[in-house]
Amino acid sequence: MQGFSATTHPDSCINRDWKKEIPLPVYPNREMVDLYHKTWEIAAGRVRKGPEGLPASPYMDENCYEDQIWIWDTCFMVLFAKYAPRSFPGVESLDNLYKPIHEKAVTPLKVHLVDNPPLFAWVEKEYFDFTGDKERLDDILNKKQYLQKHFKWFAQAKSGERFACSPQHIYLNSIGNDGFTWTGGASGMDNTPRGRDAGGYRKVLWVDAISQQALSARCIADMEQALGNADEAGKWNAEYEALKNKINHLYWDERDGFYYDVTILDKQPCRVKTIASYWPLLAQVASREQAQSMVRHLMNPEEFGGSYPTPSLARSDKDYHHQTGDYWRGGIWLPTTYMTIKAIEKYGYHEEADAIAEKVISQQLAAYKNIEPHTIWECYSPSGNTPSTEHGRRARPEFCGWSALGPISLFIENVLGFKKVSAAGKEVRWRLKKNKGRHGIRNLRFGDIVTDIVFDGKGTVSVTSNASYSLIINGNTYSVRKGDTEIKL
Repeated sequence: MQGFSATTHPDSCINRDWKKEIPLPVYPNREMVDLYHKTWEIAAGRVRKGPEGLPASPYMDENCYEDQIWIWDTCFMVLFAKYAPRSFPGVESLDNLYKPIHEKAVTPLKVHLVDNPPLFAWVEKEYFDFTGDKERLDDILNKKQYLQKHFKWFAQAKSGERFACSPQHIYLNSIGNDGFTWTGGASGMDNTPRGRDAGGYRKVLWVDAISQQALSARCIADMEQALGNADEAGKWNAEYEALKNKINHLYWDERDGFYYDVTILDKQPCRVKTIASYWPLLAQVASREQAQSMVRHLMNPEEFGGSYPTPSLARSDKDYHHQTGDYWRGGIWLPTTYMTIKAIEKYGYHEEADAIAEKVISQQLAAYKNIEPHTIWECYSPSGNTPSTEHGRRARPEFCGWSALGPISLFIENVLGFKKVSAAGKEVRWRLKKNKGRHGIRNLRFGDIVTDIVFDGKGTVSVTSNASYSLIINGNTYSVRKGDTEIKL
């Protein structure tokens, strides 16, 4: 593989032993394994020592602005940082957002767009499942109630509102119980053409905003249940069910079999197909039949499928930019790709999810090898192994940052097949693919467990662990004991 070109920021303060903490993949494709390690190296350069007065330092920096931090970038970084949490402070970085937003703490970094996608509850739940860290869960739910506060604020947000911690006013606007108006920037999808045929961003209700609220309510309910707070869990489940019913009543279009934004005026679908329409599936509000229809659109090469899957705008749309994707007019973004893959997995579409993941990582690998500088990019073209563009210039390089989700998280979860790793449940779910030859993972750490799991390519899985847990391989459960375990398939 060609040379590595990351630039370490002068304020980088990564733990010197971080390479001992990360999981070590075993896989026949050496270049893909090398990309995995290169991506961690770039991410290590983004672990920053914060300026004096920052609530959490060190923290994960997304590699955008020096004086501002982002909600949805930081949330997505948690989803790869969780694999080495002692060295990569993903979840701790969320405190740099919670405290200025919900405690009015004065901090040296500004929050870019307080009305970014409300993903805190989702990533906190994913982190809890992986690490089993009930102490943090008790702090953010029982004591500080950050997740509940953010949900309730988002539900009532009004355009023009200002926070002292942010240089921008709020663009999000709550429209009764029907949903929200938003903007490209606030939603994170900067130059998306959503709302085009209805007269603009503020003329439509955004399907992702209400779906992310439903996802938050569902995750809060699950976390309350994990803490034994059954009454609170029941209240949040009721909140979730109300949002679920609203989304399916208002945002589902039976004619196209697709979730759309809808016009405020007459509640008609605004037929601009974007990757944002997969948030309802992540929130599990879709029926089996609705999910099946959404997957058909996803796999259709004229829409979101093909050799370069999950473009941010359907190829059939008149504003789709074939050559580079022009940012959110077709560009492939790892955060929304990751979301979409995890969304269809909720409905059992593992084969499709794995195929998408492998194609996207292969694109990142080819771009790394063939484009200078040799790095990981902010977003990618929907038609070739190159970065996307923004206003004619290349997307940002060294973006680890959320683009690490491909070579790290999707590689572990979808290429290697470790679909669920749970310290809370003391289990690992492995979708083992016998045709891939010898593969697995070493030094996988979740909670207090450290384990190696390797298939020999023939019929035996060898496991070493410092503690017992359940290993579920293709639906069959095996008991792993402390020490060595050999499993004949």
